[in-house]
Order: sequence, then C-alpha cells, then structure tokens
Amino acid sequence: MAPTVLRRYLFGGQLPYTGCLRQLRHSRKTAQSMRPQRHHTTHASTDSSSVDPPNAYRKQLKDEAKLRKADGGKKSNKDNQRLDEWELTVGIEIHAQLNTARKLFSGAASTINDVPNTRVALFDVAMPGSQPTFQRETLIPALRAALALNCNIQRTSRFDRKHYFHWDQPSGYQITQYYEPFAKDGYIILCAHDGIAKEDGEKIKIGIKQIQMEQDTAKTVSQPGGIHWLDCNRVGLPLIEIITLPQIHHPSTAAALVRKIQTILHAVDACVLGLQSGGLRADVNVSVRRRGTEERHSYAGVSGLGQRTEIKNLSSFKAVEDAIIAERDRQIDVLESGGTIEGETRGWTIGSTETVRLRGKEGEVDYRYMPDPDLGPVVIGEDLIEHLRSTLGVLPDEEVDILTSQYGLTIKDAMSLVTLNNGGRVEYFREVVDEYQRQTSGIDSATAGRLCGNWVLHEMGGLSSPFADEGNPLQMTSEGQCIISSTNLASLLTYLAANKITGKTAKKVLAILFENGLETKEETVEAVIEREGLWFTPLPEQEMEDLARSVLDDKTVEEILAGKTGKINFLLGKMMRADAEGRIDAVKATEVLNRVIEERRQV
Repeated sequence: MAPTVLRRYLFGGQLPYTGCLRQLRHSRKTAQSMRPQRHHTTHASTDSSSVDPPNAYRKQLKDEAKLRKADGGKKSNKDNQRLDEWELTVGIEIHAQLNTARKLFSGAASTINDVPNTRVALFDVAMPGSQPTFQRETLIPALRAALALNCNIQRTSRFDRKHYFHWDQPSGYQITQYYEPFAKDGYIILCAHDGIAKEDGEKIKIGIKQIQMEQDTAKTVSQPGGIHWLDCNRVGLPLIEIITLPQIHHPSTAAALVRKIQTILHAVDACVLGLQSGGLRADVNVSVRRRGTEERHSYAGVSGLGQRTEIKNLSSFKAVEDAIIAERDRQIDVLESGGTIEGETRGWTIGSTETVRLRGKEGEVDYRYMPDPDLGPVVIGEDLIEHLRSTLGVLPDEEVDILTSQYGLTIKDAMSLVTLNNGGRVEYFREVVDEYQRQTSGIDSATAGRLCGNWVLHEMGGLSSPFADEGNPLQMTSEGQCIISSTNLASLLTYLAANKITGKTAKKVLAILFENGLETKEETVEAVIEREGLWFTPLPEQEMEDLARSVLDDKTVEEILAGKTGKINFLLGKMMRADAEGRIDAVKATEVLNRVIEERRQV
C-alpha cells in the first residue's frame, strides 16, 4: 500500500460502508505526513470549523430515540407468570481502561482527550518494522483490580494474538491473554443495597472466570451519511477484560454488578474513567431456557445453557438492564413461536425497546488465536503481589460499613457518597467532617457525619446553574476537589450549628459560594455573610409573640390542646414563612407558640 494512501486510511478517517469492504473516501485536505515526535507519536491536525461536533450527532440519536418511544413500542416487561416458565442466564465481559501514563506496548501517552491522532506511536498503527515493548508499569493497576476482585494472580502469564480485520484495528490482530491470563478464579459479592433483584435475597456471589490484559482499538466516531471518523489515540491503550461466570439471572443484578465493579476499580485507582466517560464498556451474553431443563450449550465452564447472544458496547447501567430485558423477551418470543436462537452479536441503541442483529457470532477458529512471538512471558513476583495487597486501601463495602456505623449515615446515603463522582464525593465528605470537628471541638463523629452528609449530598446536590456542567455542576474530582472548598462548607455548618445564621440563610450562602466557584472567585463564608448582612439577629420576644398569635387558628389550637402536639410544627412553619428576614429561631419560636397556646387553655 502506498504511504500516502496508508496515511489517509489511518488519519483521514472517512470510511463509508460498501458491502463487506470499506471504500476510502479521499479527504480534501492534504494528508498529514508522519513525523517523529517524543515517544514516536504521530500527529494529524483537524479543522474544527469543517467538522460537526460528535455531541450533536449523539443528541440527534437521543432525539430520534425519544420520537420512537413517543410513537409507541412494545413493552419490554412480560407478565410474571410467563417469566416464571423461563430462566434467564447472563454472563458479562467488562472492558476497563487502566489508569496508566503509557500505552500497553508503546511509549505513546495514554490519553483520549488530546487532539485526535496526536498520541500515536509507530507500533500503534502497525508501521512495518515496529515491534511491541511491554510497558511494565501498566501491570500495577491491573494487579490492583484483580486483587480487589478476589482473583488468584498467576505467577506467569502470556500474550496472544486475536486475528480479525476491522478499520479500528490497524495491525489486523489484537494482543490479548486468551490462553494464559494474569488472573483467574475471582468473585464479587453483591448485597441488597447494591441494587440486586429482590429474588436474589440479601446477598449473592458472582464468580469471575478470569481477568486479562489487552489492547484497545481506535475510537470510531459515527457521523450521518454512513461516515466514520477514526481517532487512533485510543489504539493500544491498556485494558483489562473482566469475564464473569454466567451466574446472573436477573437484569437488575447485572446492572448492579457492573456498577459495583466500576466503583471497586475507582476505589483502588485501577481505572479513573467510567461508563459515561467511555473508560469502561460492558458486553452481555444472554441466554434463556425453560426452567428445569438442560440445554446443549456451555459457556465459561457452565453447561446446560441455552444458545447465547452477545450485546456489545453498552455504555450505561440502564442500558445494561434494558438491553438484557429486551433480548430476554426476544428470545422467549422466538422459542415460544417454535423458532431457534442463533448465536450472534446484537446491538442496542439508547431509548430502544429491541436489540438488533449486527453479525453472526465468530467462533474461536475464526480468530486464529496464537501466542505472540514478539512478546515474552510476564512473570509476577510474590513480593509485588503482597505489597499491592497490603496497600489496596478501603474497598467500597468496607467504606459503606464505616459510614453507617461511625458517621451515622443511612445505607442509601452511604452508597451515594461512595459511588458519586467516581468516589470523589466520599473524599470530600471526609474532609468536611474533619474540618467541622476541628472547628467545633467536642462534636462526635455520628452527629457531625449526619449533618455534613445531609449538606454534602442533598443541599449541594440541589445546586444548579445554566453556566455549570450539567453532568458535574460541582466540578467534583475523584480526589474530592470541589468548587466549594471543604473548609468553606465546614465553616458554614459551624455558623449554622452555633445559631449565628439560620438554615434559610445557610442555603443562601451556599448558593453564593457555588456561584463564586463557577466564576473562580474566592471568598470566605464570613465575608459572604458580612457583605450580604446575613448574621442572625433574633426577633424581639414581643414581636415573636405577636407573630405567634397572628398564625393561630381555632381548629389547630383545639387539636393541639386535645393532644395532637405534632400540629405545632404546622404553626411553626407559618411563622417561619411569615418572617421574610429569617430572624426567627425555631427552638425559641416553638417555646413561644406553646406559651400562647397554653394561654388559650386557661381562657
């Protein structure tokens, strides 16, 4: 192939379908020349003015999905009686991008956010004469992930070639660990609070067959008109593939498993990007069989299963659950009508109600697996394994236990803290609690935890602005950095606990701190309160008594005097709403209300 044509193939990226082959559409721009840079990278410039933003096309797909739903589609859920006759079996393959600085077999930087095709080494794009060099540091996050998932680390593992042709794989094969993966025989425990199906009870154990290291492929950005752009920055990024045993029997449990694995991988710093960011992708293998029967198929060492189909590249937890439901219902429909299930790869579109056939499922022979002759074995020392095991840190289940037992949080709030912002929310929470306890010496962890947890989760969770990132308005990082500093939030809660400001005022100050953060403006809580004149000045007692009498009504007073003391809160709410300046202390106001109501009794 001529060098110019090769460069256009790799970096022009406009490859429309023409039958089973792809036809090159020549770009109007001059093909970029290959030029060596640091780490042997290649660079291809892009003209953003002539390119439709990928997000616009994604929005178009979502809008089309909404229209399809509006037109009406068949419901995914069948009645329980029908489902009781069939058993669903699901196995999941999760591809997770490792948290490394370099690619798996080249020195190119491991990044997907740079200008397309600027982080590409010669080996990544299969330049003749280039050879792989295993980057040993990529093994560390892979081992941390495997240990966190309770796997047995193999002292020796090897790389294999998986042969297939597709535009996203320049070399015509993927380097993976098919025969001798580096980790085997793991498991994960899912609990009721993880969101598993109620049929699975309080706890379920799902086996992990193996975890293997492998290369990622180029990123394909689909455009209208059958056009596909390629970004080779992703070629060769280090992945781990986590293969579960087919022991899942409910769609919600499958989604819970993917969610928990993502949380675990973030907790041990093995992966920093999740489903929504494209750093983690899930493929699900779905089969059904009549309950009490044995079929002739087997998968991952489990026999007696029905013919499975694979749904690839699911990019959200909801997509995992919805796609499994749709495919389960499709297979049941086919079998009940006398048909047979074909082993095939199927696709799922956001907002759809049905899976669609993509291609027949390839078998092992088609991939022609063979040991990679250019790579030696990976030998892992026991001392490295033990060091990583001892430095894993706190895993999500243990974190939830600590948050509920020591900090007084509910399981629901604890789970939210652990999972939000890739673990960043719980880091932020801990910093706020530590600072709050420092400022209010003597407050126990449970009292501080409940107060701080409410504000970190619920009050801050309600903040929004048209100028904020819709997906992460607080700009919370996985390390717990936020546009509202932990010191400022702790100070705000300290003033609130000391009755120097009211709850209403505290919420107003929080909103101001949020707006300041969006504008990268630094201001202390005290400065905001001073500038806005928000220090609490209690309403004089006589004025409070007058206000209390003004909100009384005969019916409510009679109910309170008859023993329905909870009605006092209704009157307290009326007082608080009538006080536009926020000068009422709730405790004092309750005392005044009780006194004036008792005066009614004596009359």
